[in-house]
Amino acid sequence: MEKSIISEGKTTNEAIENGLKKLNVSKNMVDIKVLESEEKRSFFSILTPRVVKVELTLKEKSKNNENYAQSKIKKEIILSEQEQEKAEQNLNSFIKELSDELPEQVQYKIEKTENFIKVSLTNKNLGYLIGYRGETLYALQNILTAIAGKGINNKVRVILDIEGYKERREKTLEDLAEKIAKTVVRTKKSITLEPMQAYERKIIHSKLQENDKVETTSIGEEPHRKIVVSLKKNK
Repeated sequence: MEKSIISEGKTTNEAIENGLKKLNVSKNMVDIKVLESEEKRSFFSILTPRVVKVELTLKEKSKNNENYAQSKIKKEIILSEQEQEKAEQNLNSFIKELSDELPEQVQYKIEKTENFIKVSLTNKNLGYLIGYRGETLYALQNILTAIAGKGINNKVRVILDIEGYKERREKTLEDLAEKIAKTVVRTKKSITLEPMQAYERKIIHSKLQENDKVETTSIGEEPHRKIVVSLKKNK
């Protein structure tokens, strides 16, 4: 990975964003030096295109570890059968109590695997547990994760789905990815999507992974991390 690059843009912010995309890092991982300010414009240059130049240099911790981003990748956890059983018991106890506060005839299903526990809730009146773009669902998923891991040394990963929301959301995001890719190819301009959950960003990345015309990168810090879709180089 390059340690320092010069980036250009019509404004300082645009120049910085362009540089961050090239380095595939977030803003707090670089030192920024403005080489040519947008304010330094004479009367004779007023009709010429505005160009701001900045120099982005990777900070020391990034220089020492070019695979810095990869260090954040979580190691896959394997749950023993005993741990799976314990997690299921924990979840059963909690969800049975939770059901008393939910609409009647709510059904739930717990599926155990060595990598995660999947919990599915079904009832047509559970929309409020999903929330805007799944915010409430993910909050509840975090609670279930904490409950499932009680008395277990390994961290238990819980995947919660309510009324098939995640399957529908996945289809929506895949359609969005294709639409954005076509727009990027047509306009030859990068598009930055709004912040998404890590699970949703993974869907976008996976959908466009085999696309030979565009590429995807993630920028920013949680919970505001987002995807940038741009043309592949030499395309």
